[in-house]
Amino acid sequence: QVQLVESGGGLVQTGGSLRLSCAASGLTFSSYAMGWFRQAPGKEREFVAAITWTGGNTDYTDSVKGRCTISRDNAKNTVYLQMNSLKPEDTAVYYCAATTRAASVYTRRPIAYRYWGQGTQVTVSS
Repeated sequence: QVQLVESGGGLVQTGGSLRLSCAASGLTFSSYAMGWFRQAPGKEREFVAAITWTGGNTDYTDSVKGRCTISRDNAKNTVYLQMNSLKPEDTAVYYCAATTRAASVYTRRPIAYRYWGQGTQVTVSS
């Protein structure tokens, strides 16, 4: 049974940092590219970052470039999202997802992902 479980969300002040984790089980983790998405109330799910099977390539949406870093540890079946210099507009539920696709034209779109976690709330106070 495939399961993705996010953790690390919480309440942080503007300018603070959080490190989100996504632990995967029930799949061959290294065979999947991994992505992070976020969704704020009343808005569509938004791409944040993606990383290929072994971490050789990463991709970020413009709004987080320079502030966020995606990484993975295949030995631990875990993908991470380090978020620094957080802003109120970063407030959202953050979701981890797994896909067999790798090209950014696919990994930037939610439809490309087969498996999803249940999300972790990130709130940035102003």
